[in-house]
Amino acid sequence: MSMLERRVGQNALYHNLELEVIPPPAESWCGPTSRKTIIEGRRIIEKYPLVYAPSDTVAGHLKFALKHETLDMGVIAATMRAADPNELEKWVESEPTGAFSRRAWFLYEWFTGKNLNLPDASSGNYVDALNPKLNIGSHGTNLPRYRVVDNMLGVSGMCFTVKPSQAIGRYRTSALNERAQEIVNSARPEVLERAIQYLFTKETKSSFEIEHEEATAQKAERFVAALKSTASFEPSSFDDLIQLQNVIVDRRYAATAFRDFQNFVGETIGPDQEKVHFICPKPEDIQELMRDWGAMCHRLRGMSDPVIASAVVAFAFVYLHPFEDGNGRIHRFLIHNILSREGFTPPNFLFPISAAIVRDVRGYDRTLESLSTPVMERTAWAWDKEYNIIVKNDTDHLFRYFDATEHVEFTYAKIEDTVQKDLREEIDYITLFDAALKALNRAIDMPNRQASLFVRLFMQQGGISKKKRELFKELSDEEVGRLSAVVRDAITDTGHANDDNVEAEDKGPGW
Repeated sequence: MSMLERRVGQNALYHNLELEVIPPPAESWCGPTSRKTIIEGRRIIEKYPLVYAPSDTVAGHLKFALKHETLDMGVIAATMRAADPNELEKWVESEPTGAFSRRAWFLYEWFTGKNLNLPDASSGNYVDALNPKLNIGSHGTNLPRYRVVDNMLGVSGMCFTVKPSQAIGRYRTSALNERAQEIVNSARPEVLERAIQYLFTKETKSSFEIEHEEATAQKAERFVAALKSTASFEPSSFDDLIQLQNVIVDRRYAATAFRDFQNFVGETIGPDQEKVHFICPKPEDIQELMRDWGAMCHRLRGMSDPVIASAVVAFAFVYLHPFEDGNGRIHRFLIHNILSREGFTPPNFLFPISAAIVRDVRGYDRTLESLSTPVMERTAWAWDKEYNIIVKNDTDHLFRYFDATEHVEFTYAKIEDTVQKDLREEIDYITLFDAALKALNRAIDMPNRQASLFVRLFMQQGGISKKKRELFKELSDEEVGRLSAVVRDAITDTGHANDDNVEAEDKGPGW
């Protein structure tokens, strides 16, 4: 930046107060410039003309942030703990009905748990703590002391930033849950029942695949049962969490409580060599962090946007990594739990989000790295003599407040992918399979197991290959050719009928 420009808002608070937190995602500057936004990867630079410049005080920069910026919870929480309460009191006293002064007053007391020496507000319209145009918040509660609506996205011990980005705005208006329900309603009941069973199995297999584990028949059965009983699961209940972990992991690694050891995510690259990707919170911090996580889960119940609630709850959990094993699967389970509990998912159904993640593992890793990378940059650690990781500085605050915008965008994208691909494709596949099997059975008297195998192989390969031909030695070449034509015609005719139905639905009632 030029010497004529100066930091303002959260950018100034971060540097002036020397806050030991992750920097705000957007840097604001004032100078001899026009208003413009510069995007460099994940770095956003906001430039303002000099007329926007606030007084170079904590109150001045807070007012600028409240007026113009998406509030970064890590920066705001640390600012409130570092701020001089006398300065904030003078600000409120000078602007007793001001929207920005009252919001700052609320945020100070909310994050610090300390009261400013001020009487309750007696006038001024109620104003949201988080401006909906700049921050996505939760459902609100009126607080008469400040005449402020508490719509924070969490609780004081764990709260997140979600910017109302263009991508999130598009997803929120696309009615993904309604589109899914329309697909479900259009399917024959017997087809839908089989499709749902397959999707539960697909989600289970994919969730284990992400962890580079194979879902044995017993493990898969337990995980499917857990997914199907998600409505009775309460994330804020530690007993429910521990019981779920016990269900989905090998019994030798079943936990009886949250971990009391240092956990990390890494990979073995040689004898006595580990490549560390991410270091989780210290064991002495995990109990309190999980209590705040549970309170945050409870706070977000009934939120108008269940996808946002599911994303922040699930990703916050996986960063905390409270167990030795099963954290990733529980993380993805939590997405289903909240979407189901809040009525976003059709009844007795689920979106196989893990399958969509398997198709976009790099995108998943990038999303996780949006927090894990800056956390690692601020974690001082070393190996001890027993080759255990020792964390030498305080890191718990890095997990309490972070920007979850990318996490929400990713979760929405994977739900959209499952609606457009997995749900539609599975219902279409079963419909085509049934039509082809019915046609085959009319053409030949064949054991059902062999007939099903014939149709399945044909649909997978577009025909019966020479290698698979050996599985049907009882059939002549002429019969294989004739039956292939029967299956092909049935699939083609049914597919055209489905296309016509979809086209008619798209054209609407006027056609």
